[in-house]
Amino acid sequence: MKVKINKLISNPSNPRIIKEGKFKKLVQSIKDFPEMLDLRPIIVDENMTILGGNMRYRACVEAGLKEVPIKIAEGLTEEKKQEFIIKDNVGFGEWDWSMLGNEWDNVKLGEWGMDVWQPEEAVDYSILDDIDLGNTLENKTEGVKRAIQIEFDPEHYDLALKLINKARAEGKDVGLITLEAFKNL
Repeated sequence: MKVKINKLISNPSNPRIIKEGKFKKLVQSIKDFPEMLDLRPIIVDENMTILGGNMRYRACVEAGLKEVPIKIAEGLTEEKKQEFIIKDNVGFGEWDWSMLGNEWDNVKLGEWGMDVWQPEEAVDYSILDDIDLGNTLENKTEGVKRAIQIEFDPEHYDLALKLINKARAEGKDVGLITLEAFKNL
């Protein structure tokens, strides 16, 4: 069923956001492949509040669509509506990166909205121009603990792990204890 886009109500409780770059890709995707909306309509409740497809709705508005396909989810409790909002956006699966890298066109994948690898010259670093990363990184590392790997023979590993965990549990500084031990060599 199609309805006038101005009949839909964006969900004020939608916890999803979309960054500007991805939003632009979504708008373009809708312009390039509007049939996708028929295959995956916006899900609304009886009051026309969007449960699934808030970002697509915003992109449809931006793309200038006057009507959009919807499916009405009738009879859901408020709890089930909240559950739907989350489950509709959870990605349970994972990508097979090897297959994508070998059998798919990475340019097309990027155009379709996926974050994919790009040649170095295609990466736009201009977003970083106004950020002083040196100072930012310097502030982030202040007070951060660092680690040194220490090797143990297999027969000593369990004892070392037990003693280190005991010292940490007692709030002792394992690094300082190690330094003191090395000073006596």
